Amino acid sequence: MTQTADGLAALEAQLQQDLEYLELPAKPWVPARTFHGEPVRDVVVIGAGMCGLAALAKLRLTGISNVVAYDAAPAGLEGPWVTFARMETLRSPKSLQGPALGLAPLTFRAWFTAQRGNAAWQALDKIPKDQWMDYLIWYRKALNLPVENGVRVTRIAQADALIALDLSGAETGRVYTRRLVLATGRSGLGGFAVPDFLHSVDRRFWAHSADTIDFDALRGKRVAVIGAGASSMDNAATALEYGAAAVDLLIRRKAMPRINKMTGIGSPGVVQGMHQLPDAWKWKFVDYAAATQTPPPRASTLRVSRHANARFLLDCGIKAVRQQEDGLLIDTTQGTLRYDYLIAATGFSNNFHGRPEFAALAPHIRSWADGRYQPAMGPARQSMLEAPDLGPAFEFRERTPGACPMLAHIHCFNDAAMLTHGKVSGDIPAVSAGADRLVRGITASLFSEDVEQHYASLQAYAIPELQGDEWVDATPLLKQENAQ
Repeated sequence: MTQTADGLAALEAQLQQDLEYLELPAKPWVPARTFHGEPVRDVVVIGAGMCGLAALAKLRLTGISNVVAYDAAPAGLEGPWVTFARMETLRSPKSLQGPALGLAPLTFRAWFTAQRGNAAWQALDKIPKDQWMDYLIWYRKALNLPVENGVRVTRIAQADALIALDLSGAETGRVYTRRLVLATGRSGLGGFAVPDFLHSVDRRFWAHSADTIDFDALRGKRVAVIGAGASSMDNAATALEYGAAAVDLLIRRKAMPRINKMTGIGSPGVVQGMHQLPDAWKWKFVDYAAATQTPPPRASTLRVSRHANARFLLDCGIKAVRQQEDGLLIDTTQGTLRYDYLIAATGFSNNFHGRPEFAALAPHIRSWADGRYQPAMGPARQSMLEAPDLGPAFEFRERTPGACPMLAHIHCFNDAAMLTHGKVSGDIPAVSAGADRLVRGITASLFSEDVEQHYASLQAYAIPELQGDEWVDATPLLKQENAQ
């Protein structure tokens, strides 16, 4: 443990030295505000998972220091990593920058190597998910990021030119902020995507893959898992490892997706260029990726298939689910199948009307269905039509101009931004680039909004660099010489 502590201490010292050399964090520059006698935050971030921490860190490094992040989860349980993420390791290559914001001592590699050495790094294949969570906990501590845990935002409302947030939990009451960042992860603006055939089925018999699931209760049970993605494999494998009698993966496709298309073209060009493309090209890329689908990781798939009591049922679409006293009858394209329990690994939805905290926003948020999508772009895929139509700094746009002005100051820094901005606000590879884009926009808008105060500060600044004794005015001598 001493070696670990010494290694981390040295790394943290290196980080502080690098920040000092780069003159970071920048000195605070945003004028303080109050509203009805209450202090006003410059930015509030909802969510303190990876994206929330990256956004918060970039804000503070940029000199926007009057900020805070709220997360409903207890400290150390933010995001999916040690809650509903049931994979063994991350999918992303271990060497990616992640949320390091261009600072080498903030990378996972630096953190890992400081504790375990370079030989252990070379031997590491994929990053265990629990270890990634440990790294994010350290990241927050090393940067001394202001996060309040156990706090839930229950309502968002307009308050003159500000945004009012009602809080419950460890902190209660109302707070005011000039800008709001929704770093709400995979669930984005909505929640679970649940197929219609499950809406009337008792929750005793099924769960979404992002639910808290009592896998011990599945011991000896027949379990169905919908889908062929990473989450399907992870949940199927977990059920099998907890002793399920049998697990079937019900896969609508006739063949398993095998090629990760977007990974194949990963580059700085994709990261920085995708959001600059014409909308037709954005749609084309995302639609093609959705149509070809992302395959589950090889290790996750083998984790399932090594169990003799696991089956991959391809070309097995679900037509109906009928609830019985002791289980489910599922009508599929391969016949009727009987199960004790079903896990729907069916992803998330951008239908934010189901989230009470967004009730004041939901009717006004412009989506791609509100005119940005044009039929000439390609098929009208519903999940893409629901995507919010965002501005250049992830800010929402109004469906009806002037109906909800605060939307221009609320930034969608989560998975729902992908169609407009590319994959820079949900996954590990490009989150630093996303945080940079977000904070550049917030910085510019705050400065513009306070331009009169900044101009007044320019006029009021009166600290002289010259004291008046650095020179002698030779003009009188010149006049005497010219007179002679």
